[in-house]
Amino acid sequence: MSKVNVDWSKLGFSYQPISQRYVANYKDGKWGKGGLTDNPNVTLNECAGILQYCQEVFEGLKAYKTKDGRTVTFRPDMNAKRMIDSAKRLEMPPVSEEMFMEAVDQVVAANRDWIPPFETGGALYLRPYLFASGPVIGVKPSDEYQFRLFGTPVGSYFKNGVKPITICVSDFDRAAPRGTGHIKAGLNYAMSLHAYITAHTNGFDENMFLDPATRTYVEETGGANFLFVKKDGTLVTPKSDSILPSITRRSLITIATDMLGMKVEHRPVKLTEVGDFAEAGLCGTAAVICPVGKVVDHDKVYNIASGMEKMGPVLQKLYDTLRGIQLGTIEGPAGWVHEVK
Repeated sequence: MSKVNVDWSKLGFSYQPISQRYVANYKDGKWGKGGLTDNPNVTLNECAGILQYCQEVFEGLKAYKTKDGRTVTFRPDMNAKRMIDSAKRLEMPPVSEEMFMEAVDQVVAANRDWIPPFETGGALYLRPYLFASGPVIGVKPSDEYQFRLFGTPVGSYFKNGVKPITICVSDFDRAAPRGTGHIKAGLNYAMSLHAYITAHTNGFDENMFLDPATRTYVEETGGANFLFVKKDGTLVTPKSDSILPSITRRSLITIATDMLGMKVEHRPVKLTEVGDFAEAGLCGTAAVICPVGKVVDHDKVYNIASGMEKMGPVLQKLYDTLRGIQLGTIEGPAGWVHEVK
């Protein structure tokens, strides 16, 4: 019986504060010892670098209850490595992989009662983030930083059933060539919000951003990578230096090649190819895979062969396999599932 007052059946994907979170501070050229706190508030100087020049990077991962009762996280070492790469690109002192893993384990262990039961399909969503906390008025990196990690319980993404979405080709660019599109920084997501609201206002679920140089190749949405399936069953993923290296996408590629014996192509994908694919989807931490049924490019419509009723069979197999690995019902590659004692 859970010790927290949560109606697991009504969980969505929204913030609900839990008991403990992790905090560590960088000052005088080094990281101090981090630890847990029950205070969810952040106190900042009015001139803090995050407020003035948006020095901030973050990650997203989940903790689950497995069918046999274990508490696990999925490939947190990959999130740690990606956060290190993101921090370096914004001239921030990286949090070591060891501190990152310590924060994940401490927060999950201290908030075990906030993890939804296995049968709900929910998880404890974890948000590690690093930001400039020291005052800085000239345009330069800050001298002080803070690393925090909190969690919030979230429900199953497809609680009301899988329904393929309709997306539009955006008139906006998500990232500049040789810019910061390949790192997980808050500034990239801020840039996508206007495009996201515009898409919703026009009746679409999401955006398809094209490459900013030629606007002929598919890149990603504001928060997820694309997956396509050819009529012969080949999995195709767009390749670009400004696409975020999704951990979910990379995991699905490994599953496709090493576990399911599928052919995989990781290459530039032309917008004009989209209508020729048998299946399409978005992939990321929140949904694992969300199917796409239609892509609208102004007066041109690309209908995906799998239709608008359900996820296509290839993407469904990939989804079921990855979810099975995460929840402990399928044996995955060594090291993918990290148990929290």
